[in-house]
Amino acid sequence: MIDEAFIQAALAEARRGLGATSPNPAVGAVVVRGAEIVGSGWHRKAGLPHAEIEALRSLADPSLAQGATLYVTLEPCSTHGRTPPCTEAILNAGIRRVVIGTLDPNPAHAGRAVGLLRERGVEVRCGVLEEECRRLNLAFNKWIVTRLPWVIAKAGMSLDGRISRPPEAPRWITNEASRADTHRMRAQVDAILVGGETVRADNPQLTVRGVPGEQPRQPWRVVVSRSGNLPPDATVFTDGHRDRTLVFTGQPLREVLRELGQRGITSVLIEGGMRTLGEAFDARLVDQVCFYVAPMLLGGPKLVTGGLGAGQTSEAPRIVNPTYERFGDDLRLMGEVEYP
Repeated sequence: MIDEAFIQAALAEARRGLGATSPNPAVGAVVVRGAEIVGSGWHRKAGLPHAEIEALRSLADPSLAQGATLYVTLEPCSTHGRTPPCTEAILNAGIRRVVIGTLDPNPAHAGRAVGLLRERGVEVRCGVLEEECRRLNLAFNKWIVTRLPWVIAKAGMSLDGRISRPPEAPRWITNEASRADTHRMRAQVDAILVGGETVRADNPQLTVRGVPGEQPRQPWRVVVSRSGNLPPDATVFTDGHRDRTLVFTGQPLREVLRELGQRGITSVLIEGGMRTLGEAFDARLVDQVCFYVAPMLLGGPKLVTGGLGAGQTSEAPRIVNPTYERFGDDLRLMGEVEYP
């Protein structure tokens, strides 16, 4: 259980980079001597040193790496990209043992660093808290293989699945705690996507607000429109983040997502509306859901998802490994989507 405890420490480091490293994964590392952490670090941003380098540089004395164990959540890189390969730095530092959470999801690189380190006499153990380390980077894991972003369907709804509101009613269905959680999620994705009708009806900001800590990176704002008839004075076209707004007109959602992936966008939060979410589910593009349910019954014509829907219940997408969390009186459902 010692290895598991130190991988947990590395995971805590990795989480500090969530939302800042794309298109790279979030990775954490710790250096251990005699059951004591003597160095730690996380990957902060693409182009900056990787977690292993940060951990080695944090040592009070470089000699502390001699004969030590390095714990890292993701297999170290073994090729030269924006930065030199971490395997070289690990070998040069004199690390004796490396414990890895999960292998590189890129089939071209998976296991390569493990082989290189073992060839040079370094003891390597893989797969410690593997599932937890894998889930840390769901978006990167998908994008690096398919070049398509991880897609999260997010919505706030009434208990009867409505997003309709009476004409003069307040804008929000869910409560303040749910909305604060939405901003935390926005801070961890690369882009927020809505349909043209949402822009026309709600004039949303689609920005990260009220998240404590360092100034969060603002995600791209993506508007998909069939007609291209969008108000030029909408907030997404006029505020201080207007240069991070993209508009796609008359393109299928799958094609839009492919273009976003080519731009290095690894995760997309679809925030509506009904037609856009319906198209996403019909085309089997949604990987995960995040639904906030308020304890009220609204009725009305607008459901959380439109589209064609499932022909029969056996064809319906299902939420696997769902988690439920209360935010005041609201309930949040999160889970990955599994298609028959």
